[in-house]
Amino acid sequence: MQNTLAGGTRRRALAAFALAGALSTLGLTGCGDSSAASGGTPAATPSAGAVAATLTVKDPWVKAAKAGTMTAAFAILVNDTGADITVVGAESTASPMELHEMTTKEGKMVMQPKEGGFVIKAKSTHELGPGGDHLMLMNPSAAIEAGDQVPFTLKLGDGTTLPFTAIAKPFAGAGESYDPGMSMPASGMPMSPMASAAP
Repeated sequence: MQNTLAGGTRRRALAAFALAGALSTLGLTGCGDSSAASGGTPAATPSAGAVAATLTVKDPWVKAAKAGTMTAAFAILVNDTGADITVVGAESTASPMELHEMTTKEGKMVMQPKEGGFVIKAKSTHELGPGGDHLMLMNPSAAIEAGDQVPFTLKLGDGTTLPFTAIAKPFAGAGESYDPGMSMPASGMPMSPMASAAP
């Protein structure tokens, strides 16, 4: 009989504890609701798929190339905002991608990954072109023929993305190559080739 009473007391104590917890939870929820009602809004977190509305890609094009041959995409990146924007990566269904730059080493132009990405200053533009910064297609799975429309997505430092499509064009330039270990005399690289690309 004593065990039965003790068991009943224990069950009642547990029930009271559970009820107190439920009331406490309801109280916390009520606080959250009143905060929202008073105008408080939770901070928005941009998703990885959010589309950037702060950067414009102007005159994008790709150097036509055979399947498996490294090539590059170019454009003028326009930042009309009051803050710097950083392009930290790029993607394409046509090929694995890297951000690259051309730099001078021992009197020759050499290609290398762009550390820190491309920074487009506030209210300015940044040119991607042969002989300078470019979007590197490391290993196209199929030939990129003149006239092809190639999809790209830029990944920005704030977590947003910017999709665009570039047209493939034949371009000889100064005979530059995008093969590994490529180098050439520094004076042989055109720095503003946009007008030289065949339509």
